[in-house]
Amino acid sequence: MILYGAFGKTKPNPTLPVPTHCMTIYTRLITIQSRIVPLYCLSHCRNSSKSPAITGAEAGAATVRPVQPQSPTIFPLVRDNTVKILVVDDEPINQQVLQNHLSGKDFQLTKAMNGEEAMNMIQSEVAFDLVLLDVMMPRMSGYEVCQKIRETYLPSELPVIMITAKSQLKDVVDGLTLGANDYLPKPFHKEELLARIQTQLDLHRINAITSKFVPNDFLRFLGRERITEVVLGDQTEQEVTVLFTDIRDYTSFSENMTPEENFKFVNAFHKRMGPVIQQQGGFVNQYLGDAIMAIFPCRPEDALNAAIGMQQALSTYNEKRIERGRQPIRMGVGLHTGPLIMGIIGDQNRLDAATIADTVNTASRIESLTKHFGTSILLSEDSLQQIENQADFHLRYLGEVQVKGKKEPVGIYECFDDNNQQTIALKVDTLPDFKKGLEQFLSRDFPQAVTTFSNILKVNTIDRPARFFMNKSGEYLLKGVSDDWDGVEVMTFK
Repeated sequence: MILYGAFGKTKPNPTLPVPTHCMTIYTRLITIQSRIVPLYCLSHCRNSSKSPAITGAEAGAATVRPVQPQSPTIFPLVRDNTVKILVVDDEPINQQVLQNHLSGKDFQLTKAMNGEEAMNMIQSEVAFDLVLLDVMMPRMSGYEVCQKIRETYLPSELPVIMITAKSQLKDVVDGLTLGANDYLPKPFHKEELLARIQTQLDLHRINAITSKFVPNDFLRFLGRERITEVVLGDQTEQEVTVLFTDIRDYTSFSENMTPEENFKFVNAFHKRMGPVIQQQGGFVNQYLGDAIMAIFPCRPEDALNAAIGMQQALSTYNEKRIERGRQPIRMGVGLHTGPLIMGIIGDQNRLDAATIADTVNTASRIESLTKHFGTSILLSEDSLQQIENQADFHLRYLGEVQVKGKKEPVGIYECFDDNNQQTIALKVDTLPDFKKGLEQFLSRDFPQAVTTFSNILKVNTIDRPARFFMNKSGEYLLKGVSDDWDGVEVMTFK
């Protein structure tokens, strides 16, 4: 690519306005943000905290002012962190000019000399905050690079500023249509470049914060690219796997803590569980006090892997708690796969991202069964049937359960991959006997079922599901069962 002119050679406009489309997005972001997180809540936080927060007056006064011919201050996206910018241009001289313009700021620049190199870097583990993208490059143009970026990242997730000598109106429209956040023709003034970068970083930061309240995956389901596009009543139906988790005996824990200690305890729990969910392709739909509801849009095995990882993360956390003289905590995880409606509910002044479906209730009920059966992870037969490689997991069938609020029973399976290696080995060794004992139980051969499960407990004394069925068999042996008993466990609690 040949650069015509030179950066800064042309006399710049003394007043460099922020692009109109950026100002519109900025204003709409402030408005939408206030409908998701009410401004009176932020104002209250400011009045009760040492840290400054945005108040209603400050948010209402947010404007985008013309940039004066001086270098603006660049604020990092995260305090004390460097802003990571990927500069994509096939001309070394252009790379050097941009480096000179951006030097002295809190920027970490990464150079890519062509489109393929840029895409490899973006797909690596480096999380860039902004891409400065040339258009005229060999093999893969900037338009093509931008199009590829948008296959993975929304404009709100990874902003792209196209910097190019192609300055015709059609070129600008093409760039913005393909997903560029801004378009800067060459030659340009240094201050204009910095102003546009600051605008995009501001928007990116607002989007990053907003996405913590309404996940970007949620927006994708609704067919939206930005939070500013959502409207009351947006909805879509998807087949997903819902994961519910809950801390066991949380009430007992909370009674011995102050409100502040409770808050810190719940946050310490959530900050360890949330990343595990995200690593497996899910997103947290809601933090419900000590409980978590997460959605996995692709495969049920993603949710199951997350459940295993969460239990393992909890074991690590418990080791630290024990070292500090604190009581270890336990949690149950329940999974169910089915249709789910996701959408935006509320009123014209207050919006919320919500999920409505029987799938959510069923997943919650299955989680509550973990305490009933003495397990840590349970999944429904609907989830299991959609797992392609079931042999990758250690599973045991626990029969059918009619959960509260449902007429049809649900097949339930225990996953014990989160157990320690010794316990896993013992459960695998006794699995044939466990299946035999369950068959005896379901066929009303309670004396033999008691014997079979008793023998399992002699091998593995902490096998709680085996103890559950042994006790149930003994109870039915003494009290008998009705003529229409079919082995389905009927639950009367939530």
